[in-house]
Amino acid sequence: MLEVPLWVWGITIAVIAGLLMFDFFFHVRQAHEPTLREAAIWSAIYVGLALAFGVVVFVFGGAQMGAEYFSGWVTEKALSVDNLFVFLVIIGSFAVPRADQQKVLLFGIVFALLARSGFIFLGKAIIENFSWAFYFFGLILLLTAGKLLAPEKEGDDEANNFIIRLAKKYMRTTDHYDGDKLFTVENGRRVLTPMLLVMVAIGGTDVLFALDSVPAIYGLTTNVYVVFTATAFSLMGLRQLYFLIDGLLDRLIYLKYGLSLILAFIGVKLVLEALHTNQLGIINGGEPVDVYTFDVWTSLSIILGILTVTVIASLVSKKGRVASTVGSLDRAALSYLHTEYHGIEGEREQQYQRILALEHRLLSYDDQAMVEELMRETGADVSLERVHRMHGDVVDR
Repeated sequence: MLEVPLWVWGITIAVIAGLLMFDFFFHVRQAHEPTLREAAIWSAIYVGLALAFGVVVFVFGGAQMGAEYFSGWVTEKALSVDNLFVFLVIIGSFAVPRADQQKVLLFGIVFALLARSGFIFLGKAIIENFSWAFYFFGLILLLTAGKLLAPEKEGDDEANNFIIRLAKKYMRTTDHYDGDKLFTVENGRRVLTPMLLVMVAIGGTDVLFALDSVPAIYGLTTNVYVVFTATAFSLMGLRQLYFLIDGLLDRLIYLKYGLSLILAFIGVKLVLEALHTNQLGIINGGEPVDVYTFDVWTSLSIILGILTVTVIASLVSKKGRVASTVGSLDRAALSYLHTEYHGIEGEREQQYQRILALEHRLLSYDDQAMVEELMRETGADVSLERVHRMHGDVVDR
């Protein structure tokens, strides 16, 4: 395997850090809601940079290393898009103002990169020192693939997790935003704002995502430089992508099935490679087992094929269009119900009008049976009922 010099590592890390600093000072520091055009341009730029870097790896590292990078980048990008679903729930739960969501997302990206970097180097140490590592990683991915297919529990609120409850109990917090500040002064005391709490919630989920992400990419390559760069470039531009496909995320109804297949495939691939290079005494007397293994080009083709089919199937699906509206309605309702995070009554009234517009759009769909089914599955019907009841109480007062 090609050994990457330290100076190449240094330049790579400097470039990635520079891109993150640029993103902060030129886009995030001044709170604003990105236009669709701005999000599209910068999403394309970051995807272009990732592809250009892959070409550089291909030219200087060889075809094998280049194919490993692209396989890792595509897989990690797909997993990152899936992570945006959870970010949507957290941001909605805390009713983060639209203009301030960029700061939350950039923090989530930076923390995700730090968390995954730690797991990347830990994973490398495990692989080099324990012969059973691939069996273990393969099992993790197979379990994760199964977990993706499990039905979601109703009433889950990612923002109301254990860390947040601890912070509210033992630290001075306020339920009111002060722009995008992390701290503010209330009644003469310095307190934490919801902006900091939402970052804590996202940081906690980033750690959980890393536990699934790192074994997946190590199933495609053990070159730590490729693993790190593919992971880093998959996270670059995720903030812009959030605003670009905000309304389309819920429409990707088959994405979780595609990701489940990909993770299961990589899990099987890891187990087969572990058997092929077996050193465990309890398996075949510690001798390698003659089994089929997937080469990197076959792996890349399978991953791209699964993603292409699931994304196209999602976009052309009538159920996907309905699911998109139901998801938007559910998050808007959740945001409305969290009354503690609304600074002024006008914000809640604006949110209520948006809920009415989404409800009207649902009524325009032909298949109302499908609408009712999805509303029940997501729990949006219960949330919507609570919203109307709460709004009625406010009007009566």
